[in-house]
Amino acid sequence: MHIPKHYFHDRLVLLLLSINSFIAILGSLMTLLCLDGSRGDNYIVQYRQNIGLLSAFKAGGSGTFLGFALFSIAVLIFHTVLSMRVYSVQRQFAVVILVLCLLLLVLILLVSNALLVQR
Repeated sequence: MHIPKHYFHDRLVLLLLSINSFIAILGSLMTLLCLDGSRGDNYIVQYRQNIGLLSAFKAGGSGTFLGFALFSIAVLIFHTVLSMRVYSVQRQFAVVILVLCLLLLVLILLVSNALLVQR
């Protein structure tokens, strides 16, 4: 894969890459450290309003939260590679891709922590 010559010299791109990396690692670590091995399948992973008040919460295993951690790392890698490829065409598109990555990583962090708090 060809990396554009000035990609890592652009300050805004480096700032967004470092923020995205920090949030992806922070979100993955927070998700993995909040998991409890003795809980088994007692994590709330879904809420369905149309089922009823008592059975609206669906329980699941810790594999769902491992998926959140892996998804945040995959999002970081995918958006970084995509912004590298687009940077040579237009710089603004690469910056928008990295900003959208930041938004998606923050949403992943919020959703995974909101589900983990609902024990």
